[in-house]
Amino acid sequence: MTTATQLRTIARLWPDLHDALGTPNTGPGFGLGLRNYLAAVDQPDVAEAAVLRMLERSPDQLGTRPIPISLRVLDTMRTVEAALHETADQIASANQHSVNTSHPHRWRYTGHRPGAPWTALWLSARADGVFWPGRPLTDRQHRHVAAVAHNALGRIETTLDLARQVQQLDPAHPCQCGGTITIRGGAGDPPTGHCGACGAWWTENGVNAA
Repeated sequence: MTTATQLRTIARLWPDLHDALGTPNTGPGFGLGLRNYLAAVDQPDVAEAAVLRMLERSPDQLGTRPIPISLRVLDTMRTVEAALHETADQIASANQHSVNTSHPHRWRYTGHRPGAPWTALWLSARADGVFWPGRPLTDRQHRHVAAVAHNALGRIETTLDLARQVQQLDPAHPCQCGGTITIRGGAGDPPTGHCGACGAWWTENGVNAA
């Protein structure tokens, strides 16, 4: 996937982030779902795991009333938008000409700031070399935009549970045999755990023998 395509994908997925913003507790994945899953791995007793899940959602832990939005999604949106804005500012400051003030592709620092989708599309055009009132990107700028696009899209896909992920548990969460547990999930699949030593599997339904 090219840098320009990644940036256009960010713009395309932004409405999905807005939709997810209103769902504080999402389904199984590597966000809140993984924390619940790890609680079940730590405490195999179903009743105790259920209590841990209830406490995780308890308003007492977050304030005097429930938070009506997903802080995880909000953090992703703010972080990605800030990264896109900063990148556009840097490019415009270094490359944009002082003339052609009315050109539609001119980046403006003042007034109403464009949202993340428009900014992503603006950067996509710069990465593709679309004409604008400014110099083309240098190789170094291309690499910087590519890194920003890659990291931003990865964060969005993780937040929306669109990407497959693999994570090894730290030594504080070993298998009963002492082996290391590897968690796999994402892209809509529920997380599962596997011990590389004894071959045991963990799912949301409990422990499966090797």
